[in-house]
Formats: sequence, structure tokens, C-alpha cells
Amino acid sequence: MTDTTPVTAAEDVHDLRPPRNQWWDVWDQFKSHKGAMAGMFVFISILLFVFAGPWVWQVDPGLIDIRSRNQGSSWAHPMGTDQLGRDLLARMMYGGRISVAVGLTAMLLGLVLGTLIGVLAGYFKLMDGPLMRVTDLFLALPLLPLLLILVTLFRDPLEGAFGQAAGVFALIVVAIAVTSWMQTARIVRGDVLALKEREFVLAARSIGTPARRISTRHILPNVMSPIMVSATLGIASAIITESALSFLGLGFPPDFPTWGRILYDGRDWIEQYPARVVWPGVLISLTVLSVNYIGDGLRDALDPRIRGR
Repeated sequence: MTDTTPVTAAEDVHDLRPPRNQWWDVWDQFKSHKGAMAGMFVFISILLFVFAGPWVWQVDPGLIDIRSRNQGSSWAHPMGTDQLGRDLLARMMYGGRISVAVGLTAMLLGLVLGTLIGVLAGYFKLMDGPLMRVTDLFLALPLLPLLLILVTLFRDPLEGAFGQAAGVFALIVVAIAVTSWMQTARIVRGDVLALKEREFVLAARSIGTPARRISTRHILPNVMSPIMVSATLGIASAIITESALSFLGLGFPPDFPTWGRILYDGRDWIEQYPARVVWPGVLISLTVLSVNYIGDGLRDALDPRIRGR
């Protein structure tokens, strides 16, 4: 009896230990995705470049030096200068802040809107038809002409109300979010339609759990995988859309050098100075690719059917 007592006590202590956090399993699965880890390294490097870089390279991105215009790479200007002598490295750092901020904010706004509509349409049968018809209507609208109309109609009122920078930022973010929530809504609705017939949801409904609690405690956690994938794709889409608007001259003014605006400014000099469009193009491409790879890794890590393979 005395020999078996310590073993029994040790087993009891082992059984009483808290279970392993599920997020560690998600991280272990994410680490096994080589593309996702490479994408995360590239994306973090870009974030450090645009947010921490100005602390190292303390050059005013708006400083005009006509004597140094259209120069190539040098120690004084590693990425060269533009037609007004402004340092392109400083402009790439400052413009990256705006592009990344637009991408993240528009993604969050569109994700919240799409998830809300998808959950309501999937869980409540009476709301399914009207909400999906509205979604189909927005999907049928041409994206670029709609963005051009929104920018043309609301740019001046928003600039007068919030100032030039804040007004244009709010306009572009809202315009991108309003035109990009439909895919998230349809994906979430499809998953919710399948989940609401599962045993754990039926059990929660049978004991009188309110619909709001079922949606937040049982439905939403199980649709996090497609939501996270939509989030990463939304960041990439928002950055590309903002770059396209700036390239067309309808985005931020020239004083705010986003990557798309730098491309727009360098389009007339592409034959003489191709680096003027290569640098912003490379950064936009790397950002989009890295975010897409991160989305692939999150999809595999958050899907319980894949996790652990």
C-alpha cells in the first residue's frame, strides 16, 4: 500500500493540471507551414521598414531639392530621387504607413460588416433572403466605376468636414470596405447554415440558450477559419485598390506619397528611370504575396479538421 500511494498521488496531480491552451496547437500547426512562416517574416520586415525605418532614416519625404532631382541610387539617396529631388526611400517609408493603414482599417471594417451580415443571413431564416439579395446587388455592381463615383461625390464634403488628410483617408477606407464585404458575407453564411444544424447548436437551443449567445459562443468561434482567410485577402485587396485609386489620381493628394501615388508620379519617367516604378511595385507585390501566404497558414491552423496532420 505504501508503495502505490505516491504513484497514485502523482497521477492525480497530473490529471488535475489544466489542459493545453488551444492557441498553442494553432501556433504549432501554423509553424509547420513554411510558406506562412516566410510570408510572416516578409510582412513583419515590411512593417518594420515603414514604421521603424523613419527613426533610422531621418529624411523629410517632402523636402524638395531641385539640384538633386532624378538621381540614381547613391549613399545619400539609396533609392534615388524623383523629379523634384525628393528622397524616394523616405517617401517609400512614409507612403507605406498610409498604404498599410488603409489596408488594415478597410479590412477590419469590411470584415465586421461581412461577418455580421453572414451570421444574420445564415442563422435567421427570415433575414436570409433580403440580406442575400442586397449582397447579390453589390456583387453585380462594377467595382472601379462605383469607387470613382463615391470618390467624386463625397471627397469635397469629407475634406471640408475632417480636413484633407483625414477626409481622404476616411473616404477611401469606407469606399473600399463598402465594396469588399460581400465575399466574406457569402462564405460566413454558408458555414453558418451548416453549423446551425450541428448537434452542439441544437443542444444549446434545446436548453433555451438565446440566439445571441448561440451566435457569439458557438457559431462565431467555428467560422474563424474562413473569417481569418477573408481578413488576409481583404488586406491585400485593399492595398491594391488604394494603389489603383492613387495611380489614377483619385486617391491621396501628392503631399501624401502612398505607394500607388509614387507609381502615379513615376509613370512619365518609366523609360528614363525605371527604378521609380520598380520599388513601389516590388513592395506592393511582396506585401500582397506575404499576406496571402499568411492567410493560407491561418486557414490550415484554425481548421480543426486539418490541425494535427
